[in-house]
Amino acid sequence: MKKTATDKILLILKMQGEVSLNSLASELGITKEGARLHLVKLIDKKLVETNSRKEGVGRPVTYYSLSKESASEFPDSHAQVTVELLQSVKKLLGNNALELLINDRESKIYSHYQKALEHSNSIESRLEQLSQIRSKEGYLAEWKKENDAYYLIENHCPICAAATECQGFCKSELKNFQQLLGDEFIVERMEHMVSGGQRCTYRIRAKQ
Repeated sequence: MKKTATDKILLILKMQGEVSLNSLASELGITKEGARLHLVKLIDKKLVETNSRKEGVGRPVTYYSLSKESASEFPDSHAQVTVELLQSVKKLLGNNALELLINDRESKIYSHYQKALEHSNSIESRLEQLSQIRSKEGYLAEWKKENDAYYLIENHCPICAAATECQGFCKSELKNFQQLLGDEFIVERMEHMVSGGQRCTYRIRAKQ
């Protein structure tokens, strides 16, 4: 399905956090007035909010970002059903059964990712492949390099409700990333959506 201008704006804001009108218009390839009209509609729907900041001489610059209400535009996969199932497993079978369930999921995901990455010999190619897989799964993932570190960034979490209910999911994902990227690297979670972060960010550095 072809994305509308509204879909594109929401995705840009999700990926970048906040953008100015000039930047948004440039990225969309439309006029500033055209971009402004789309933003006004999104503000009216309470999906986008604004923040003005003084930057040097002249008028303050207005930045646009997603509101809390916009979360409904990036759905959590079967959130309520998943949470209820996790609660039932915990209640009827205990925490050990829940841990076994998470470990089984972790093992299956690792095998799937490992197969996809088996021909990726460099850290860059592994991060690129991993980002593509995670994006297809709804995580809106990307990676970048800054100085001596790499960063894997996930701008959305399609299992956020389940991860909030049971943070074992987050621990297993971190463990999988560490194994997939290799023992010569240290993988640390720097930002965490479940803990209130805007995204999940992992820093990858070579061991000294």
